[in-house]
Amino acid sequence: MKAVKEMSFDVEKVRQDFPVLSQEVNGKPLVYLDNTASAQVPNLVIERGAEYLKKEHSNVHRGVHYLSQKATSAYEAAREKVRRFINAEEAKECIFVRGTTEGVNLVAFAYGRKFINEGDEIVISQMEHHSNIVPWQMIAEERGAKIRVIPMNKAGELILEEYDGLLNERTKMVAIGHVSNAIGTINPVKEMIETAHKYGVPVLIDGAQAAPHLRIDVRDLDADFYTFSGHKMFAPTGSGVVYGKKKWLEQMGPYQGGGSMIRNVTFEKTTYAGIPEKYEAGTPAIAPSIGLGAAIDYLNSIDLDAAFAYEHELLEYATEKLSAIEGVTIVGTAKQKASVLSFTIENVHPHDIGTILDQQGVAVRAGHHCAQPVMEFYEVPATARASFAFYNTKEEIDKLAEAVQKVIDVFG
Repeated sequence: MKAVKEMSFDVEKVRQDFPVLSQEVNGKPLVYLDNTASAQVPNLVIERGAEYLKKEHSNVHRGVHYLSQKATSAYEAAREKVRRFINAEEAKECIFVRGTTEGVNLVAFAYGRKFINEGDEIVISQMEHHSNIVPWQMIAEERGAKIRVIPMNKAGELILEEYDGLLNERTKMVAIGHVSNAIGTINPVKEMIETAHKYGVPVLIDGAQAAPHLRIDVRDLDADFYTFSGHKMFAPTGSGVVYGKKKWLEQMGPYQGGGSMIRNVTFEKTTYAGIPEKYEAGTPAIAPSIGLGAAIDYLNSIDLDAAFAYEHELLEYATEKLSAIEGVTIVGTAKQKASVLSFTIENVHPHDIGTILDQQGVAVRAGHHCAQPVMEFYEVPATARASFAFYNTKEEIDKLAEAVQKVIDVFG
């Protein structure tokens, strides 16, 4: 099942790899524009998951029998694929988790209980997903620390001068999203990491929306922690990764206790295994993690640079098409954006937009996108959000625009 390297990007050929795209919804061809929530899964990943369940299914790390050895080899091979994909120095710096949310929680609690104390400060940004807000609020409350917030401007760009002013000797962590899930802004995280490091402050990057759309090199970024979800990058749900620099992971305590993460247990004392085992208590999500490895194989089989450039074309085309429709307002107009287009229609609730679009076979997300502070900033209750992957087409964006016009016609 080895993927074959393509010499160029061909959207029609790529679409054939995703079986879900060929179906109809409400009697219309499916136009799937909810990729920011979850991307679709290619045949290669589906087949790899089926192969594991048919021929390799067993628990990992604990068995000397054939199936356990086979499953362990596949699981650890996926970890090595992750290492290469993000250019980590060592595979053991890549911890398997269920997704970005668990990844942020792991770092917030394992790091926070070791290094954050009363009076310390944690810096996050105004455009964060709730998953990169709530865990830090929880650990701040537990440890007596304070949350500081980097503001943004109306275009949806962080105000870096304000960010620099927030950092001081009390700052113990900076946690920022690489790409905003709500408005698509690509944040200058390399520059922001460099600024934080001048104060000796580690940085966690929420890469949930970046991993499917940008080249990720954790060593070039010099990120201390980087976390992302498999299901947003064409893998099964229940898969994800926390990358952490070895120097931090070795100092931090475990996030959860149980089997696999121990070296020795007595009723008097437990000693813990090294990394990555220390952070992977119990039976892991074996099949999803192997699926994540297969998704990386798939991404390596296509011309990613061409795919990312194509996604940017789709974003520009969609922005132009929707901006030309009277009554539509684009929310988030940063100069650097990934393939996310949030919008509102005058006097129409986004849930109504989503419902009518669905009747036309167009799948978008409507709501606050787990980013209520962003909605509050723009003074809207919610937005409709169309998000693109490299298997989408300009013809599908035309259908989106036609469906949006139908919403306006229905509501007069």
